[in-house]
Amino acid sequence: MDTATICWDAETESIRYIDQTELPARFVVVSCSSVARLAEAIVRLEIRGAPALGAAGGYGVALAACRSDRKGDAFFEDVQSNAELLRRTRPTAVNLGWGIDRVLKACIDAGSPASAREAAVREAEAIAREDSLLCRRIGGHGALLLPDSCTVLTHCNAGALACVEWGTALGVIRSAVAAGKDIRVVACETRPLNQGSRLTAWELSRDGIDVRVVPDSSAAHLMRQGLIDAVIVGADRICRDAVFNKIGTYMHAVCAKHHNIPFYVAAPYSTFDNDALEDEIVIEERGRAELASCGGRLLLPEGVAVINPAFDATPLSLITGIITENGVIYPE
Repeated sequence: MDTATICWDAETESIRYIDQTELPARFVVVSCSSVARLAEAIVRLEIRGAPALGAAGGYGVALAACRSDRKGDAFFEDVQSNAELLRRTRPTAVNLGWGIDRVLKACIDAGSPASAREAAVREAEAIAREDSLLCRRIGGHGALLLPDSCTVLTHCNAGALACVEWGTALGVIRSAVAAGKDIRVVACETRPLNQGSRLTAWELSRDGIDVRVVPDSSAAHLMRQGLIDAVIVGADRICRDAVFNKIGTYMHAVCAKHHNIPFYVAAPYSTFDNDALEDEIVIEERGRAELASCGGRLLLPEGVAVINPAFDATPLSLITGIITENGVIYPE
């Protein structure tokens, strides 16, 4: 993509980001000038994807610092309060809190409000630059794992839209294509919000990469038919015993294991939570409205409740390798 998913506008001291809820029908770039609006954007999934949330968390603290007119300790209390507002928006993805904490520390260590504003922007920009670099390193390591000609299945969107640019899982695919490999992509639609059909297909088609969208429930059938050579997904949090990613990932991992298909996770170091176990992580529960209707058409009878987890956990025993900026980790 030729536009960063999220960036800092120094002239207006605001955050600019691609509104992912508008894709693929409309390409809309939003200018965000308040932390409350940024928090709303994160909850509404206008900004989503673990690395992009890390950048958003960092930029959010910078925004809070630049917009606060308080003095002395009150300034730092104001920034801290806004940081906690952002932290509460998405409990499962670890990158958001990581980005917030990294810029918050730079802000506090700076000492004075004036220095803190400069330090916060500088650190937030460093996170964004680092994300771009790490994603390309991930792509390079992952491209080596793929045959010269293959079909890769992916779930949700772990591309440029989920990062600052390039992507993690889709970064591997982009790097493999750039290296001259013949890569075909099967993108699961990823219900209920269709991040696969809306976002992954949009990204790859713009890049001229062969992509076809399939119903989530067809993945096992395609694997059994010998039509899938590898599975590559992103991650929202990697714990000591499991990988948390978009709901449906665990199902694909089980099916891939059964059919002896390599299952890879692509993620930067900021997604690792090495001190936590699966049972300690809260899985975000999304609202009924996401399942109740689509395109204005009612899909669910009134009064019927839903269970709508945003993520699931895949045990490390089902994962062939985790592709990082420093190489591939083999869980076994």
